[in-house]
Amino acid sequence: MSHSDTATTLRPGESAASGRWPLRLWGALIVLCGALFLDALDTSMVGVALPSIRESLHLSTSSLQWVVSGYVLGYGGFLLLGGRAADLLGRRRVFLTALAVFAVASLLSGLVDDGSLLIATRFVKGISAAFTAPAGLSIITTTFAEGPDRNRALSIYTTCGAAGFSLGLVLSGLLTEAGWRWTLLVPAPVAALILVIGSKLIHRDQPVAKEQRGGYDVLGAVTSTGSVLLLVFGIVRAPQVGWLAPISIGTFVAAVALAAGFVVTELRVANPLVRLGVLRSPSLIRALIGGGLMFGAYASFQFVVTQYLQTLSGWSALRTALAFLPAGLIVLLASFKIADVLNKYGTARVGVAGFAALSLGYLQFLRIGQTPSWWVILPSIVLLGLGFGLAFPAINVQAASGIADEEQGLVSGLLNTALQVGITVVLAASTAIIAANGGGTAHSNAQVLASYRPVLVFVAVATVGGLLILAGGLLRSRRSPVESTLAEELEDELDVLTLREQDLMV
Repeated sequence: MSHSDTATTLRPGESAASGRWPLRLWGALIVLCGALFLDALDTSMVGVALPSIRESLHLSTSSLQWVVSGYVLGYGGFLLLGGRAADLLGRRRVFLTALAVFAVASLLSGLVDDGSLLIATRFVKGISAAFTAPAGLSIITTTFAEGPDRNRALSIYTTCGAAGFSLGLVLSGLLTEAGWRWTLLVPAPVAALILVIGSKLIHRDQPVAKEQRGGYDVLGAVTSTGSVLLLVFGIVRAPQVGWLAPISIGTFVAAVALAAGFVVTELRVANPLVRLGVLRSPSLIRALIGGGLMFGAYASFQFVVTQYLQTLSGWSALRTALAFLPAGLIVLLASFKIADVLNKYGTARVGVAGFAALSLGYLQFLRIGQTPSWWVILPSIVLLGLGFGLAFPAINVQAASGIADEEQGLVSGLLNTALQVGITVVLAASTAIIAANGGGTAHSNAQVLASYRPVLVFVAVATVGGLLILAGGLLRSRRSPVESTLAEELEDELDVLTLREQDLMV
């Protein structure tokens, strides 16, 4: 029996056979897409509402930053634990439980009148998303057999995530016009609806038996979560207190120490939280680095462009948000054809094409002047939407390919962790670049633009770096086009040989 034959189904007797899927299967996929859309939406939607939140709750600039960073901290810090929990405790159970917490936290975040409580609820929402995202992705990858069916399902799923991330600003602009609390309250009933429907459509999978678990890797969970939490916390706080301040250095040293302890633990325990051998896959490593650079670059671009349009041009929140609308629409439209594109050309080629479009979009925006020009903005946004629509599904399919079912949650957690850490690292670096170029003391439009332009260059360079990484994997492949379509992402020769040996034994 090969790995592709081990895919489970959402319901006994249902099949994700190539070509035609049962309605129940489509319904479950839509539920999972809706949850990912909410997770991605919350990453970017609060941005436009920040000025209104600051005025209403009387928050300082540093406190306001934590409204965003609190969510990212919880999300990025607990993803590995969330992914492994899905593998061990049951994907459906983890998904629905975390979704319920997400709904409650969303409701509370829109009702609180204290800045500290708002940050706390955002942190809890981030933690819950850290469990729903890998659980949902692993449900898909263990339901659909590797190949055209999984490519099709993941393409639909990931484009919904990319659309949520892209449309977050647009929806935020619309909701902020009615009141900033709506940007936080709206996800609550949507999450509740998804929870009810998901409990009906997602089949109860069996958690790993206690005798097969061999105990939980508690030390691995503590060291990995602590390391990522400290890393994200240090990066977010460093621009405020100084990168060389004792507290910053101490935080980073502690993060490295915990990371080292985590590696040692995983090499010694019988049932590690993260089987380090999975990182031998070159295709997975490229997906992790490429995904982190892609999301980090876009988050920084979105941050700078939002400030640029509102500071230099006095655009309203809604008008600023609508400037990003074409990208979100292109991502949604791409979802209808991206599976066929992946099946025909393979993840490596599609990923490279996507990063090429992203790079051109960022380079195009470097032509911007003190007065916004649609001849600069619109081509950039169109290229970014095209790039996201191609690259994001390709990276997700590439990361999941060749991975055993029992480790799909782990890989999902690794990928989502890479995305969140990428956002944190690149955005923090961009903030530092703005400060180093006089952004904090800029008064004239020329000075403000001068502080932003180096960030635009940095974002373009980071994306070109991701392009080169993915292109390197494409150059390594010596397979024919047909073979590449089905297998070029399976660069981890060790895992492929293991699967073949299992087939021969059967």
